[in-house]
Amino acid sequence: MLRNWTEDNNLENIKVVASDMDLTLLADDGTMPPNMEELICALDDAGILFCAASGRPSYTLREMFPGLEGRMALCSDNGAAITCRGEVIFKDLIDVPTYHELIDFTARDGRGCPTVCGLDACFILERDREHDAFFRKFYKQIEYLDTFEGLDRDVNKYTVFFPNRDAEDVYAELYRDAWSDRFSVTNAGREWIDIMNKGVHKGFGMTHLCERLGCSVDDVMAFGDTYNDVEMLQTCGHSYVMANAEEHMHAHAKFLAPSNNERGVAQVIERLLALRA
Repeated sequence: MLRNWTEDNNLENIKVVASDMDLTLLADDGTMPPNMEELICALDDAGILFCAASGRPSYTLREMFPGLEGRMALCSDNGAAITCRGEVIFKDLIDVPTYHELIDFTARDGRGCPTVCGLDACFILERDREHDAFFRKFYKQIEYLDTFEGLDRDVNKYTVFFPNRDAEDVYAELYRDAWSDRFSVTNAGREWIDIMNKGVHKGFGMTHLCERLGCSVDDVMAFGDTYNDVEMLQTCGHSYVMANAEEHMHAHAKFLAPSNNERGVAQVIERLLALRA
């Protein structure tokens, strides 16, 4: 059974605070805790690095934290790219023939919209532009193409968007067994299936970040709510699942944090800072 968030008392060695974004740091309406910039700066002043750990690309995350790039880290594309204080310290690319194989697979299945996640932009078919407003929440740079034929850009994640919100069903029915032997395949909520190179996930990203910082993953406080957070929660020493998460996620964390709408991440950070004062 998960312990309450107030029971995590061995916080003197925390070096990194890592948080998922949607339904974890962000409320249901997509807003950030109003004091988040202040908290990130206070963490940095205390020698603790805040890391946004998300399926979003780094260029989108940078826009979500304007002016803070030099005071935080980004674990983007589910760990396929890591930026520390404005410097890219790691990236993992899917080779061109392989991501075209994935595109063809999605096309044959006929469900979902393929979104090819490049380092500088996301590539989406013109036919799927009708979902542009939703895509823009996650990809601030989009290139719409009539066809993926000939696409050869650097790509570190392949994602399929399911507008009918049946990604979990399609993942279990088709994608998991078809690709899990070659790739890291996960759900990012009910709308997305994310595919990265084998072994790439948020836990993998946090391990790379800690190696760069010279600290242990045992000294990371991590927050998440869904499938693509599992490895990060299992990897990090102080793991919190949000109160709004589905109950099956409780098996992967040590502590239960207040919900995203209660600004649970901010509450735990405030407690950490108070204990370290």
